Amino acid sequence: MTITKDTIIGDILTIAPQTAPLFLSIGMHCLGCPASRGETVAEACMVHGVDPDQLLAKVNAMIEAGE
Repeated sequence: MTITKDTIIGDILTIAPQTAPLFLSIGMHCLGCPASRGETVAEACMVHGVDPDQLLAKVNAMIEAGE
């Protein structure tokens, strides 16, 4: 599965819980709350002032590497 800007954060955490530290490192500290789990990558990045393309590159690389 390739993660895109439209992928829901909760879905990413379900299939690849190992990515949680990436989200935490950019300030997404309430990963367990319902609102954050329902946001898309694009929405979360906009709220936290993060470049979504850079985050997506890291998330997809981590998933592909099986980390």
